[in-house]
Amino acid sequence: MHAVIWTPTFLAQAKRLGLSQEEMDAIVNTLSEDPRAGDSMVGTGGTRKLRHAGRGRGKRGGYRTIHYFGGDDVPVFLLSVYGKGTKANLSKAERNELTTVLLDLADAYRANIKETAARLGRRK
Repeated sequence: MHAVIWTPTFLAQAKRLGLSQEEMDAIVNTLSEDPRAGDSMVGTGGTRKLRHAGRGRGKRGGYRTIHYFGGDDVPVFLLSVYGKGTKANLSKAERNELTTVLLDLADAYRANIKETAARLGRRK
């Protein structure tokens, strides 16, 4: 199982859509078990799009999440969520923005972990 991190953007969108804690947990459980789930999104730097069922509506009336998994040594980053009826795909501008953001995300996470571990190692 992999760790999953909700980004502030994802959390704001989930709140606006009214996702329940149960729905949020289901999304996290799915991605922690299979971080490569969903369809690869061309031109986004490695993000994936995954469909999730909504309360009593099934996958047709559910949500799409955009997530990024940069390798086994980093968590899954939940980047965005939107209602399936809202939009089918990200715009070219949104895909370009994701590519820019994701170029350094996994590396920045790794660097932060190393820095934190080094600080903890000095506390003796």
